[in-house]
Parts: sequence; C-alpha cells; structure tokens
Amino acid sequence: MSDLFDPKDRPHAPLADRLRPKTLEEIVGQEEVLAVLAPLADRPPSMILWGPPGCGKTTLARILAARSGLFFLQFSAVTSGIKEVREAIEQARWRRSTEGRGTILFVDEIHRFNRAQQDAFLPHIEDGTIVLIGATPENPSFEVNAPLLSRCRVFVLKPLSPSHIRTILERGVKALNVEAEPEALGAIADLAGGDARAALNVLEMCGRKVTTAAVREAAQRRVLLYDRDREQHYDTISAFIKSIRGSDPDAALYWLARMLEAGEDPLFIARRLVILASEDVGNADPRGIMVAVAAKEAVDFVGMPEGYLPLAQATTYLATAPKSNASYEAYLAALEDVRKLPPEPVPLHLRNAVTGLMRALGYGQGYQYAHDRPGAVVEHGHRPPSVEGRVYYRPTDRGYEATIRKLMEERRRRR
Repeated sequence: MSDLFDPKDRPHAPLADRLRPKTLEEIVGQEEVLAVLAPLADRPPSMILWGPPGCGKTTLARILAARSGLFFLQFSAVTSGIKEVREAIEQARWRRSTEGRGTILFVDEIHRFNRAQQDAFLPHIEDGTIVLIGATPENPSFEVNAPLLSRCRVFVLKPLSPSHIRTILERGVKALNVEAEPEALGAIADLAGGDARAALNVLEMCGRKVTTAAVREAAQRRVLLYDRDREQHYDTISAFIKSIRGSDPDAALYWLARMLEAGEDPLFIARRLVILASEDVGNADPRGIMVAVAAKEAVDFVGMPEGYLPLAQATTYLATAPKSNASYEAYLAALEDVRKLPPEPVPLHLRNAVTGLMRALGYGQGYQYAHDRPGAVVEHGHRPPSVEGRVYYRPTDRGYEATIRKLMEERRRRR
C-alpha cells in the first residue's frame, strides 16, 4: 500500500481524491459516528450516511468495504436509474454465488431516487445480496421512504470544524510540497464551511505559494450550503423567524444575510415577515404589519441587491418591537369552537332586513347602532347563544395591547 499522502500515487487525480483516508484511524473528525461504527466495521449493516458535502461520506463507505472485505460498487443516483440498479444487483448476486463474496452497494445522492427506485433495494437487502450504503445531504426522514429507512441505520455526519479542515490542509501542503502562510490556511478553513473537498480544491488552485492573496483569487466567493427547496431552506428561515420572535435583532440580521447571500427569494422572506408581524407582534405594535407590508412592496419595487435595505429595516423593527401572539391564539380558540359546535344561524338582530318579508320575520329587530350609544358600546351580543360570552382575545400587557386591554375591560363594565 502506498503512502497515503504521496501525490505520486495518483498524480493526475484531484488532491482531495489523493488524500482520501484509507482507514478509520486516518479520518479527521466525525468522532461520534466512528465510535459507533468501529465495532461494526467488520460486518457493516445497511445504512444511510446523512451529512453535508465534503464531510467524508464516500470515504467512510470505501473504508468499510476495505475493512470488511466486501466488494465496493458505487454509482450516483444523479446519473443512474432503475436499469443500473438491476445490473448492480445482478453483479452482486453473481459475485456472492461464484466467489462467496458480499457487496457493498454505495449509492451517492440516494435521495434523488424516487419511491419505486428505492423500493428496488428492499428484497436484496433482506436476503443479504447487498449491504446498501446510501449517502445524502438531505434529511432522510423526508427524502428516503419509510420501508428503506426501516432496514437501514442512519448515521449523521457533521460539517468539519475549522480545526479539522486545518489538519487536512496541512496534509495537503505536505502532499503538494508547497509553501503556505498560516493565515492563508486559516482563511481557507474559514471559507470552506466544513467541506474538506472544497478546502483542498482551493489549496490546489493556489499554486506553489499559498498566500492569503492567492486564497482570495482561488476562492472568489464562499459557496454557502443552502438549498432553496430542501432542509437548509427550512432550517434557515426557521432560525430567522425564531430570532425575531426572541427579540434578537443581531441574530435575525445574520440569518437574513445568510439567506440573501445564498440566493433566497427576497419576496419569500418578505412574506414571512408579514406573517410574523401579525402572528408574533400583533397588536402589541400595530405598526409592525405596516412596516412588513411596506418592506414587501419596497423589495418588489426596487428589487435586489438594494432590496436588502427594506428587509433589514423590517427585520430590526419587528425584532425590537413588543411581542404578542394574542390575536393568533384568539383565532385558534374561535376556530376550535367553529369546528366542534353546530353551525347555529346568525342571530336575527344581526341580519340585514333588505325586503319587507325579512322585516316581517324579525330581521334586524333589536339591533343597536353603536354610534348612537354612550361610548359606542351596545348591550346585545353578536354571536349565536352557544358561544356568546366566550372570551377568545386576551390582550397582553405589552406595548399597545396594554391600552387595548384597558379599553376592552372598560367596555365590558359598560355592557
């Protein structure tokens, strides 16, 4: 076996491939997963490796194959279909019957396969024809169907830390036999975002002398891990909303910048701000929804990149505004009554008497015009008898809702 860090081993392969670890002990990071997998390495189970790009999913699968003596067969769900799956299964079946050797079938981007394609693996996992190792950057709870998940163990791999990336870069410097400024390696580790492959690609592009200037030239712009229709999208907008709800404007601005820098639709963010303004600020500051709607209109009008300005303004306003979800909770309480109680007719005094027959039937009788009453407070109710008197809206004592609360209490006393 050649030296792991000897670039002469595969001189034309990318550096990341040449430096791929060959044993579990050579893997940098992923200590929690390795602690569980090490005792299983001689007879690995079928598994799903869930983690971001460049965290070592493919490397781990190859090492498990080498450690267990199983044949390693790899393909990508991006470029393969059911035909390739069947061919791979037939190869595995032939190998087991003629050589007595099992097969690890490694499927990269397994979430790209549809339900039928994923189901094709099930009987062959059960009868031992293959050990399936699927790799995905997406949450397998959403992207891998339940029957396949039930037959596989899921291991979660994390993005590599800057110190882990730094260790890998130092190996790369040794393999390339180049000079590197310590600050330059730190800059690469910061730019890589936990992706070892991306870090080594930048290192390799820097040339014979790795300087911070060379790093900036090689990595024109950090590529943020973000997928607008998958889990990163939902996780990041969740962090953004919860930061505003938690009255943390600095955290909210950070997540806003992350989304915009990664190419998120600014109108999607604006729509979420409008929703939040009603759900989480509400009448504690009625101007919140005005600011949010204005931001949405401004973003739509000016577009990007300047659209970040009204989004940032609305974000900081809502994050620092007093909070109340009383309107949201009030609606849910009213909705519960609507769903569980019979739909009683509208009381007669609330109906418009637009014809003589309606007047004869009592439509509108007993209705009190609020503006003719002291304090604009009427004595009769406005709901069917079964729900009259039930309280849904309970204003808080925060912001303008404290004033609303006092007004409501006064009107109840008058009534």
